[in-house]
Amino acid sequence: MHVAHLSLTDFRSYASVELGLEPGVTAFVGPNGQGKTNLVEALGYVATQSSHRVASDAPLVRQGATRAIVRCAIQRDDRRALVELEINPGRANRARLNRSPVSRARDVVGLLRTVLFAPEDLALAKGDPSERRRFLDELLVARTPRFAGVRADYDRVLKQRGALLRTAAQARRGSRSARRRESEAAFAAAGAGDVLSTLEVWDAHLARHGAELLRGRLELIEELRPRVAHAYATLAPSSAPATLAYRSTLSTGGDDAGASGEAEGPAERGSFDTQTLSTDLGKTLEERLRERLLEVRQAELERGVTLVGPHRDDLILGLGDLPARGYASHGESWSFALALRLAAYDLLRADGGDPVLILDDVFAELDSQRRRRLAEFVAPAEQVLITAAVPDDVPAELSGGRFDVAEGSVTRVR
Repeated sequence: MHVAHLSLTDFRSYASVELGLEPGVTAFVGPNGQGKTNLVEALGYVATQSSHRVASDAPLVRQGATRAIVRCAIQRDDRRALVELEINPGRANRARLNRSPVSRARDVVGLLRTVLFAPEDLALAKGDPSERRRFLDELLVARTPRFAGVRADYDRVLKQRGALLRTAAQARRGSRSARRRESEAAFAAAGAGDVLSTLEVWDAHLARHGAELLRGRLELIEELRPRVAHAYATLAPSSAPATLAYRSTLSTGGDDAGASGEAEGPAERGSFDTQTLSTDLGKTLEERLRERLLEVRQAELERGVTLVGPHRDDLILGLGDLPARGYASHGESWSFALALRLAAYDLLRADGGDPVLILDDVFAELDSQRRRRLAEFVAPAEQVLITAAVPDDVPAELSGGRFDVAEGSVTRVR
């Protein structure tokens, strides 16, 4: 698989740009702030319908424009597909495939598969659990596009259930501040009985969608684990071995895993493998989620938030017996983040067809040994897209096509 053509209209800094691309290595070179990352960000958006730089779509639209359009011609073997995305901040995005509209924009997710590594990925090793959850879920969707629907369903249920819990919490606080009906029975008589019965319905939906997402993550981690260990050992052979574990609120009692910043090793309480979570006590993941929701219900009604589910889990990164977060050096953290992306690339390639590998301003952050090892690792990829501030940042092992990017223009120089 490779991108044969990229066309942008009113995307980020570009009013219009047309780029013909080829297999092999292509570097976009130019000073910072000239628009190099905007080009590869557009490809990442086609693949995932999200940006690795911002949480909302509004910054993707050029100032003064009302929408942005990204067109991407994808070549796979002897077949070519044209994906067009219309980005409409505040409204539903629209998509076309081979110039025909599709019913939902997410229906084109998976046609282009990319693995993008950028400076923001340092947060995979050093940042909050949400960064690692996003990594897992985007890789799930890249491998199995139906998980885009699973995530959307789970997020929808989580939002509805959260609104109900907030309403219940406000009612309880209001009752108590007035010193009336402080008992649970009196609260139910004041209308909470309807809230509790409705919660039962949302519990069932949350457990069903959450169990599907959780199982997907656990199975994914089992496949990632040896690949991450190999990639990390290649990049940092003198470091302790890299390990992965999953910490679930099925065990931790609803705490936001890893959010407190406490140093816990990968083998601490709450870390599980697929078999443990799936077979413990002979119960399904859906049954266990429903049980945990009942166990924390009182706390949820007090706080007005959903305390159990995949949205509060964490992927635990370890170096030997220590957690990477809080213990890894800056270089080790970079290597771990890179290892996660390279493992994702290797896994997608094993599924059939090389994904497009994007390295956004990566080499400037690496020492000479890590540069060389990374270059050797990625050189066999069918298509590698690199951004760099100066030509010398691109290793000799990755020589190939080059575009110069400056003052809003993109010019091929070889």
